[in-house]
Formats: sequence, structure tokens, C-alpha cells
Amino acid sequence: MVSRTPFRAGLTGLALLVLALFAPPLAHAADDATLRDVLAQLHDADFSGKATLVETLVGLDHPRVAAILNALAASRLYYQEEGSRVVIGLDDESEMAIEEAVTGEALGTIGKRDLERITANNRLRALIENQLASLGLSSADPQQRKMAVEAFLRDPKVEGTARLRARLTMEPDKKIQELLTAALALVELASPDAAARAGAAKALGGWTQSEIRGPLLRVAAEDSDPAVREAAKTALAKTELRLQMLGWAETLFFGLSLGSVLILAAIGLAVTFGVMGVINMAHGELMMLGAYTTWLTQQYLPVNWSLPVAVPLAFLVAALIGIAIERGIIRFLYGRPLETLLATFGVSLILQQAVRSIFSPLNRSVATPDWMSGTVLLGPLEVTLNRLVIVGFCIAVFALLWLALQRTRLGLEVRAVAQNRAMARAMGVRSARVDALTFGLGSGIAGVAGVALSQLTNVGPNLGQNYIVDSFMVVVFGGVGNLWGTMVAGLSLGVANKLLEPWSGAVLAKILVLVFLILFIQKRPRGLFPQRGRAAEV
Repeated sequence: MVSRTPFRAGLTGLALLVLALFAPPLAHAADDATLRDVLAQLHDADFSGKATLVETLVGLDHPRVAAILNALAASRLYYQEEGSRVVIGLDDESEMAIEEAVTGEALGTIGKRDLERITANNRLRALIENQLASLGLSSADPQQRKMAVEAFLRDPKVEGTARLRARLTMEPDKKIQELLTAALALVELASPDAAARAGAAKALGGWTQSEIRGPLLRVAAEDSDPAVREAAKTALAKTELRLQMLGWAETLFFGLSLGSVLILAAIGLAVTFGVMGVINMAHGELMMLGAYTTWLTQQYLPVNWSLPVAVPLAFLVAALIGIAIERGIIRFLYGRPLETLLATFGVSLILQQAVRSIFSPLNRSVATPDWMSGTVLLGPLEVTLNRLVIVGFCIAVFALLWLALQRTRLGLEVRAVAQNRAMARAMGVRSARVDALTFGLGSGIAGVAGVALSQLTNVGPNLGQNYIVDSFMVVVFGGVGNLWGTMVAGLSLGVANKLLEPWSGAVLAKILVLVFLILFIQKRPRGLFPQRGRAAEV
């Protein structure tokens, strides 16, 4: 005997499938028809009638209501007699693009004289803003709900508290819950009950928004009840402490970002100076060439793709020029540091003039990609995304260089030559080849640093001159030839500079850091992390 259970289950599933496929469109079509009927009345109604119809629109719970209300408030809602329909103007030209208000379907362009504007006055716009806030509170998108609460904070009204309380009981997002609580407390600040005002002032302590601090300041200065004034002052003190802490955190972040730039600028110099003992005054110009490589790459590639392509190109260009400088000039001057200083200074002048002749002496601006633009929240701190990316980029470059020196044959030979050149040559290490590749590696990293600098400042012939002295300071302070010392020194000097700037100014801060460094070198001539090996003692 065959069971009928599978057959019945199949029929049930088929029925559910039919409902799922056909029921939603029919319901949505009915909603569209209702919305069209309301909009047809909106065209002929006076302002009082329009206010009633706006409330009716909100009650329809149609996905296009928000767009229609925004268009009405912005005077972009029109009635098109041909077709007897309401449309939304997407621009404000004599020939403008329009879309069907109910469906959002694009209808092409039409002359403005063929449309009749559906007007709104200020009272109607205020009503629309209030109703849009209600729609935002019930939105499934957390960002829309947050924006609705923030709009209430800018214009708190007693009549809106019922909606906020209703939303608070069902809001799943903790941050929006806190915003809702603050919005309700802001309304309570105007309560006739002194205890309620004091409780509201206490609840608003620590909020840094100007929309909240302003009312608290007024209550602290003008409230008739001493207990309420004291509560408001306590809340403001808590807010000021929070602002101070955020200020310190922001200064620390800017110090870390400046330190990251100093590390990128100095890390290539640490390799060449530490291994070869060459005082390379053209190091800044190699950074400048990396920045110009970035600018040139951006002329031929889309902005969002140019930066990833520019990094290896800048490394290659700067490395090849560095190897040419080492093979053509520096290899004849080993053991004579003052002569290498003069020779590389001459090379720096040649490179600057070459850039002026090829690209002109005018500064060039490198556009920031979209993925590096804007700000990002790190807890309560809002930081610029480009500086955050540069901090991560610095860490990545440092890690790759460390791995190259610790895990490759070239790195082993570089460390051998740095510790004892004569012994390394005796063991078969080709020190001339190591010198050329090491100089090329340090120069290539300088070019990569120029890519990062192009996102912080304009690209010009004098770009490298602003960082060459700081680079030598970092290398000497951290310990010649020590990568970890370079990182610690760069971060330390960057943070110290930014901590001193608020009370001493940028120029005096640099002078104070330089004075400290001179005194430190008097005490520890080899820096924080001195180089080890027999050659280090020579």
C-alpha cells in the first residue's frame, strides 16, 4: 500500500511556493495604487490638506514614501499632466531628468515648463522632517535609526519623546540605545521637576556633542535650583575630562603617524649608513623620486589603482638610481666619510635640478584614493584614514625588510659585512656586490617612503630636504645600523614632537627635540641600541 503522506506534503509545498511567488507582487501593486491615489490628492490640496496627506503617506509604510517626502521638502516634486502622474526631478535644470514617484522608474528628461511644481511652506517642511525622523526610527538600517536620533538631538521636542521611548524598548543596537537615552535626557533638562533636571544632567555627563554641551552650559549657569546647577557642572567636568583624554589620544595618534613617516624616511638610511658607513646626503632626493614616480603613475592609471602599482615602481626606480650612484661614485670613496658626504650632496643638487628641468619647479598634487579618504572611528576617537594606512604601511615595510635581512642569503651577507667586513671577505663574501645591493635596497626603501609622503604633502623638487635631517637624527638616536633602534627612535621622536607642539609651537618643539638628542648623544654616542661586532669597536 502506498502512503499518501509524501503526496500531501508535496501539495502543501507547491501551495506555499505559489503563495510566495504571487502574493507579494499583488500586495505591492495594491500599495502602489493606494500611493498614487494619495499623491493625486496632494497635487490639488492646500497646505493644510497637504499636511494631512503627509501623515497619510507615512501611514502607508511604502518603501518610496521617504524619497517622495524628501523631494516635496526640497521642492523637487512635480505633477506631470501628460500621463497624470507625480514625478521627482533629479536636478534643477531647464531640461531635467525625472523619475516616477511611486516606482522610481527613470522617465528620461523633460522641460521644466511641462511640469507643475507641488509646493511646500516652512511649516510643511518642519512636519516632513518630523515624519522622516519617525520613519528613520523604524528603519531596519541601523545607520538610518542613528541619523534619526541625531536629528532629534539637534532639535529636541517634547512631542517626540513618546516615539523615542517606544524605540528604546525594542532597539537592539547598544550605541543607538545610548543615543536614545541621551536624547530623552536632553528633553528632561527642560522639565519643571528639579529632580528630573538633575537626573538628566547627570545622565548627560561625558557626552561631547555640542548639541548636548550647549544645553548643559545653560543649565549650569541659569537654572534656579542649586542642586541642578551643581549636577550640570559635575556633568560638564566629566565631559571636559573626556575631551581632554580624547585630545591626548589624538595627539598620540598624530605622533605615531609622524613617527611612522620618520621610520619610513630613515629605515633605508639605517641600512646604508649602518652597513657601509656612507653619509648619503642624496637620500632625501631618492624619496623625492619615489614621490614623483607616484605622481607619474597616477597620470596613466585610475587613482584607486595607481598607489598599489606605484609602490613597486618607486622601489625599482630609486633602487636602480641608488645602485648607479654606488657603482659610479661611492665605491671610490669608501673609508672617507666626509668625501662621501660632499659627493652625495652634489648628487642631491643634480637630482633636484634634473627634476626641475623635467617636471618644472612647481609642486604636483597626488590625489588620495577613495579607499584612503575620509575618517574612521577607533572607539571614541575619529582619525583620518590616510594616516592610519601609512602607519600600517610602515609596519609592513619594516616587517618585510626585517625578514629580508634575517631570512635571505643577501641578508646574511649584509649582516656579516656590517659586523666585520674583513672577516666576511675572508669567508668568500663578495663585499662589492653586497655594497651595491645594500645601497640599492636602502635607496629603494627611500623611494617607497616617497610614495607615502605623496599622500601627506605636495610633491616638489625640495620634498626630500624636509626629511633628510630628521632621518639622520632617527638613525643616530636609535643606533647606527639597528632596525629595531630605528623603529623605537622614530616613534619616540614623532610622539615627543607632537606632545611638545601644543604648548611650544612646531618650530620650538623641533629645537627642543634636537637639544635633547645632542645631550643624549653626549651620554650615549652609539645610540639606544649600539651595533655589535668587532667592526663596531673600531
